[in-house]
Amino acid sequence: MSIELTTLAFFGALLFFLVLGLPLTFVLGGVSVIFLYFTWGIDSFYMVASQMWGTMENFTLVAIPLFVFMAMILERTGVANSLYRMMYLWWGGTRGGLAIGTVFICAVFAAMCGISGAAVVAMGTIALPSMLERGYDKHMALGAINIGGGLGILIPPSIIMILYSMITGVSVGQMFAAGVFPGLLLVVLVAIYVLVRCYFQPELAPALPPEERASWPEKFRSLGAVLLPILIVMMVLGSIMLGMTTPTEAAAMGVLGALISAAVYRKFNWTLIRDASLRTFSLTGMIMWILFAAHAFSAAYQSMDAQAMIEGWMELIPGGPWGTIIAMQVILFLMAMVLDPVGIMLITLPVFMPIVQSLGFDPIWFGILFVINMEIGYMTPPFGFNLFYLKGVVPPSITMQDIYRSVLPYVMVGIVGLAIIMMFPQIATWLPGYVF
Repeated sequence: MSIELTTLAFFGALLFFLVLGLPLTFVLGGVSVIFLYFTWGIDSFYMVASQMWGTMENFTLVAIPLFVFMAMILERTGVANSLYRMMYLWWGGTRGGLAIGTVFICAVFAAMCGISGAAVVAMGTIALPSMLERGYDKHMALGAINIGGGLGILIPPSIIMILYSMITGVSVGQMFAAGVFPGLLLVVLVAIYVLVRCYFQPELAPALPPEERASWPEKFRSLGAVLLPILIVMMVLGSIMLGMTTPTEAAAMGVLGALISAAVYRKFNWTLIRDASLRTFSLTGMIMWILFAAHAFSAAYQSMDAQAMIEGWMELIPGGPWGTIIAMQVILFLMAMVLDPVGIMLITLPVFMPIVQSLGFDPIWFGILFVINMEIGYMTPPFGFNLFYLKGVVPPSITMQDIYRSVLPYVMVGIVGLAIIMMFPQIATWLPGYVF
């Protein structure tokens, strides 16, 4: 059978089983293993097993359950409440200030725990009722929470970045460093959007009346709420940037910081540890199956010798190397609307990365573009994860249609940020080059 027919049969089988609604990880791994058996025989399984064994021996992989455990603990402490009160006192007197402050808090959460769901649920529970009560337009408030929550996979530490590094072989530490400035850029772009829109439409996000604004002594006292988050961020990111720890050791430092936070807020007890541990075991087990599927798919794809064929197709795209990169971004954006980020990673990275490297582009820079697309995908209808996280905590009066409508301008902000980083790669590449 020719390469073209083999590739068509392989990806056609994947699409068929996905349409049936089967879990992507098991479809990808199962179809790959069956394909390997009927094309290369039972000996091909040794290739998958050896690759998987090599991955399991990788010390960096230990960071994943540690970061998940840290996130599960922080989700149950009072950090989010204290941060929101501080932000409310400082930003409440500005038009759109509560929305901007909410995005800032989501960025702080992102720098602590590395997943998006924690910030979305926390701000949907704490910030959304406060903004609606103060007369904020519901679409502006919902959109700010959605895009802020997505920062959890862009601002380090990030579990998606760890998986990207495991699949592509790039440095986890460099990926973490590369995500810092792009994450801050998106926070600034969202703040500019909110301020400009509120300047022309002040009724969308009114400022607090003067009698409800905090005094300067109250504002300064509230700054104590950021001490623990800063401690955790310094323990995780600071220790990596200063060369004191590896990403895995920094994850352990983050767990210590989360436990200290739980003790300070008097939430440290056996129930907290038990619930956080059970959810960590569940998520880590799922990630192990994802890695198995990734290796099975990679082995099957390489055995087809389809790389040359895909590269030939990419050469037909107008615009040269940059046309190819833009086409990849469009593909990732469309896939993110219907698939989860890990599934997209499993399907596209074995195909895209050799092409990216052959065209002379930095895989770290491409990794940041990939993660930003996944961040946008977290809030893009119809299947963005953050949309459903938020629906689970909003008042019954807010419909799914309201949530869908709220994200459209923020998606455009994300695309603008993506375009800026494409035009100025140094935003992503300068810090990892300087630190490492």
